[in-house]
Amino acid sequence: MFELLALNAAILIVLVLIQWAISVKINDVSFIDAFWGAGMGILAVASWLHVPGGPGALATLIMVMTAAWGFRLGIYLVLRWRKEGEDKRYKLIMRKPREQGQFARAALTKVWLMQAVLLFAVSSPAQVGILASPEPSPIPPLAWAGFALWSVGVFFEWAGDWQLTRFKADPANHGKVLDTGLWRYTRHPNYFGDFAAWWGIWLACAAAGWQYAAATIIGPLFLSFTLTKWSGVTLLEKGLDKTKGDKYAEYKRRTSAFFPLPPKG
Repeated sequence: MFELLALNAAILIVLVLIQWAISVKINDVSFIDAFWGAGMGILAVASWLHVPGGPGALATLIMVMTAAWGFRLGIYLVLRWRKEGEDKRYKLIMRKPREQGQFARAALTKVWLMQAVLLFAVSSPAQVGILASPEPSPIPPLAWAGFALWSVGVFFEWAGDWQLTRFKADPANHGKVLDTGLWRYTRHPNYFGDFAAWWGIWLACAAAGWQYAAATIIGPLFLSFTLTKWSGVTLLEKGLDKTKGDKYAEYKRRTSAFFPLPPKG
């Protein structure tokens, strides 16, 4: 298995270097967010294609779960990037390197390579689960439980993104806070969706053997930390507090930050 994971890592590095070269040419790294999901989908498909003895039902289920999640997210984010341009977060990260004429080096070390390591680690349950799945046999109940949790996550992420896109597309909503639909129960349905989807994939990996789940639990744990404490909820809400003011403060008072709950008041 280690040789196949090393092959996946090599594929990832080649893709990252190609996109790094593109980012240097266009002077913008922020399309990397689209590769975050798409890259995980690519690694899942690559793992499925070189399963020893051919992929069984469990391997196929995990591959489909990961690819459906990843490619949808990648398409959504690349379309958003093309419409809105450079992301403010990456503009801030790359401001000094731009001023110092070190954009190419910083883009490689601070953005692309670092993200590649995190992408590989977070997607490890999918890669290992696919490669470790037994040869053709019925899908275990634990994997179906993971699929159920994944389905909840995908619904929240896909529906939340769709509701947000429609809200932003209406000029009448400029300056307002989206507090209807799924956004009535959680301030970040898309982040909760990511969380549930990847814990679901991890459960499906556990169906191939708890030793594999234990070895890859860093993936969903790190993603959970990222979504709730690092670059997800915390970072996004710092900006929203400034731009939305009292309206967002009131929304925060009555709406759960992450897990869907009935609104207060």
